[in-house]
Amino acid sequence: MAEKIISHKSNLQILHEDNHLIVVNKRVGDLVQGDKTGDKPLPDVVKEYLKEKHQKPGAVFLGVVHRLDRPTTGLVVFAKTSKALERMNKMFSERETQKTYWAVVKNKPPHDEATLVHFLKRNEKNNTSKAHLKEVPDSKKASLTYKIIQTLDHYVALEIQLHTGRHHQIRAQLAAIGCPIKGDLKYGFDRSNPDGGIHLHARKLVFTHPVTKEELTLTAPTPNDAIWNCIK
Repeated sequence: MAEKIISHKSNLQILHEDNHLIVVNKRVGDLVQGDKTGDKPLPDVVKEYLKEKHQKPGAVFLGVVHRLDRPTTGLVVFAKTSKALERMNKMFSERETQKTYWAVVKNKPPHDEATLVHFLKRNEKNNTSKAHLKEVPDSKKASLTYKIIQTLDHYVALEIQLHTGRHHQIRAQLAAIGCPIKGDLKYGFDRSNPDGGIHLHARKLVFTHPVTKEELTLTAPTPNDAIWNCIK
């Protein structure tokens, strides 16, 4: 298995920082929210970084605005003030942000570009979501638009615009059209990636700054591996 680089306070990939926000490029294996593994979550690492950088004597405030699955990489936004957290949470819940993901999948999708609408039902026992074409009890509507950005020798690279934010949404919806993400055993890919991650990357986020009101467009570089390096 390839050695995983986990983020710590001295190697954080910071994409943007101001008085109210800090945006980090998450690595494979970084936890955005603590879980039963007991591994140190990314918010704690960012707090350590801020405490040291700004020589703060007391506790550091840091709010988690949104989450990415552990095997996913890319852009994660944290709020450094309660005002920014409240406003960012509202923006995300009211879908006032533009989220773009990149995914490398097995099989070419049926169309070069399309909008997928499914009803996702979550299974708490095995922590998966199943995509249904029609509404089923306890399901939530999920919508995304994909387009092919590059065809590789064995895989296809997609750019995805997310319209809703459901549990494992991109993973479940792409698997439902026969295009599981590379490395995603949980959703039907046939083998895992050496680093335990999947080829799903939160590539870009466009939003209005919660305090200054300027429009921010932030882009996260893809991980350094042979397949991501082929995608332009």
